[in-house]
Amino acid sequence: MAGRKKQKLVEEQGIDGARDIISGLPDCILQHILSFLPTKDAVATCILSTRWTYLWTAIPNIDLDDSLIYFGEVDSWYPIERVSFMNFVERVLIHRDVSSMNKFRLSCTVCFYASRVNAWISAAIRHNVKELDLQLDVEKPFMLPHCVYTCESLEVLKIEMECVLKLPSSISLPNLKTLHLCLVTFSDENSLHRLFSSCHVLQELSLSDCDWRDMTNVTISIPTLKNLKVEDLPYCLSLNESSGCVIKVNAPNLVYLEYFGDLPNEILLANQLSLANASVQVCNLSERQSETACRAVKLLQGLQYIKCLKISAETIKTLGLAENSLDHLPVFQNLTHMELSVEIESHTFEALLEFLQGIHPPEFLSFPEGLDPPMCLCKDEWVLTSASSCSLSNLKTINLQNLCGTETELNILKSLLKRAPIKVESCSAFTLKGQPVYGFIACSVVSVNLIFSKASRVARR
Repeated sequence: MAGRKKQKLVEEQGIDGARDIISGLPDCILQHILSFLPTKDAVATCILSTRWTYLWTAIPNIDLDDSLIYFGEVDSWYPIERVSFMNFVERVLIHRDVSSMNKFRLSCTVCFYASRVNAWISAAIRHNVKELDLQLDVEKPFMLPHCVYTCESLEVLKIEMECVLKLPSSISLPNLKTLHLCLVTFSDENSLHRLFSSCHVLQELSLSDCDWRDMTNVTISIPTLKNLKVEDLPYCLSLNESSGCVIKVNAPNLVYLEYFGDLPNEILLANQLSLANASVQVCNLSERQSETACRAVKLLQGLQYIKCLKISAETIKTLGLAENSLDHLPVFQNLTHMELSVEIESHTFEALLEFLQGIHPPEFLSFPEGLDPPMCLCKDEWVLTSASSCSLSNLKTINLQNLCGTETELNILKSLLKRAPIKVESCSAFTLKGQPVYGFIACSVVSVNLIFSKASRVARR
């Protein structure tokens, strides 16, 4: 009896005799805290005291990553560490209580253990998991268990694996709101349509570096979709294998679109009256410049009602490669905010003015990345630009960041302000740490935000 009292006293007090306040917290709070740790570390807390022995068995988030146990080169055929990882995963799942899971993340190499990996995933499904995040290194054809596609509790599903996404004949995901697919290869149009049509409340869809090479026409028709992200790596599609497919997006409630890549496929947006924000970054490969330019024009044609546009300089240059591109671009009559997502280069500024010349002038123009450091152009070169007729009649705010206090930056700013609706009425000197930087800044626009780089010569003085 005395021994048990002494053990309890030791557990309630720290080494210095202070009371262990953390262990006195309710189980639900301690389990919430443990859920932010890698599961490996959460399980290790069981040795702290009898109070902590079984706390980890009910943590809401399970995070299993085999890379955390590799400490160097291992034999890919008979790795002791891999066997240790599998045993650890099964111990975690066997000892878990019956409570529901909030999130189950599994990142591992499937190799020869596909049946065991599927058993782990099925165990998470049986615990009514809400978020399932699978990052699987697959060496052979692999199919996820059928229960993944019929799980009623799933709200978030993320799948990353470089293989064909084999889908079952019946799919039902009634509560799925977020779907992320990465590196997967789509096998046919019918199975993909079956997947999307089975997600009745889907709001967010991300397709990253997916392979569409065996498909010609795909329709993504999701009435509830609000956010769409498409990302294509330049090397995902061989130029000799296919010219890509046509992806038609019919999502009347879409409010945000993000695209990054070299447009190996043609993306057509239809009925996008609600689309208000978009980010477009097109990388143009030299082998496909003309084709990419035409596809970029078609992509922007679907953004005609947007209010905020984030666009890269490379995208603007690409548009110029399409024949009579300005004649085919929409006016963007609702556009109020426009941001150039990369540094302005010497060959970018004129293309930007030509682009602005053909669209509804925005009220807010932002250059958060500033100028390309080697860029150096004199005043006369800005005056001679062919887009001198470009008017920024609605411009109220210019945001130019990462400045170094160069003459080129001043000339760019002057060129933009000349296109404002009213002539400059006053001049003022702008200083940084007591040093004069610009002698010509004030104008009729409401505000000009200038943020200087910490590495600029002016800032170092």
